[in-house]
Amino acid sequence: MGYFDVPEINYTRYSNRQLAAVPLAVLAVALLVLTGSFLATGTPVQLGMDFSGGSELTVQTTSSEAEIANAFDEEPESIQAVAAPDTENQYVVQFSSTDSSALRDQAEQNLAQDGDADIVQLESTISESFGSETQRTALLGLAAAFLGMSVLTFLFFRTFVPSIAIVISAFSDLVIPLAFMTIAGISLSLGTVAALLMLIGYSVDSDILLNNHILRRSGDFYESTNRAMETGVTMTVTSMAAMLVMGVAAWLFGVELLSSIGIILFVGLAADLMNTYMLNLSLLRWYKFHGVRS
Repeated sequence: MGYFDVPEINYTRYSNRQLAAVPLAVLAVALLVLTGSFLATGTPVQLGMDFSGGSELTVQTTSSEAEIANAFDEEPESIQAVAAPDTENQYVVQFSSTDSSALRDQAEQNLAQDGDADIVQLESTISESFGSETQRTALLGLAAAFLGMSVLTFLFFRTFVPSIAIVISAFSDLVIPLAFMTIAGISLSLGTVAALLMLIGYSVDSDILLNNHILRRSGDFYESTNRAMETGVTMTVTSMAAMLVMGVAAWLFGVELLSSIGIILFVGLAADLMNTYMLNLSLLRWYKFHGVRS
C-alpha cells in the first residue's frame, strides 16, 4: 500500500510578506481576468444554457461536426458527441435560440438529405427569462453558502484575524477557479455551481483544520503546523488525484459536465493548498507572534 509522505517545510526561512505575496498575486490576476471578461462580454464567466437560455437538440447522423454546424442558420453554441453504448453517431447540439421548431426543421431538411439523420430528442428549451431567474437563484445560493460559512467561522473562533484568514482563503478558492473557467472556456451551469459550492466546503475544512491545530492544540507554532499539514495536505492531494482522474476519464468518454466538474475541483483544490499553507498561515503567524499582546 502506498504512503504519501508530507514534507516538512521550514517556514522560518520566509517572512509573512513572502508567504502571502504569491497567493495574493494569483488572486489579483484572477480578479483581473474576471473583470476583463465582464467588461468585454457583460459577464465574468461564460454562461451555460441553464442560465442564458437556449435549446438542446440530439441528432443521430453520419455527418461530421462541421457539416452539422453548417446545417443550421444559427451557429451552434456547442456540438458534443455522445460517448455511450448504443449511441453511435449521436450528437448533442446546443443553441442560444429558443425557436425549437425552426431548429428541428433545419435539422430534418439539411441533415437528412441522404436519409442518414434522425432527430432523436429535443431535450430542452429554456427561455431567457427562466435562465436569468435560475442564474439569480444559483448566485444567491453561492452567496448564502459563503455568508453562512463566514458567520459560522467567526462564531467558532470568536477572534477576527483567524476568522478573516479563513474567509479570505475561501474567497480566493472561489475566484481562482472562476478565472480558470473564463480562460478555459468552461461555462457556468448548475453543475459547475455545485462544484463551486463543494469548494467552499473543502476550503473551510482545510482552513479550520490548520487554525484549530495552531490555536487550540498543544505544541509550538511550527510543530502544530506540521501536524495539520500531515492530515490536510494528504486529504487535499488525495481529493485532487480523484478529481483529476474523474475529469480526464469523463473527457475521454465525452461526458462534458463531469469533466468540467472534475477539472474545476482539481484547480480549486490546488488553489486551496496554496491559500491555506501560505496565505492563511502567514496571517496566523502574524496573529500568533505579533497580533496578540499579553
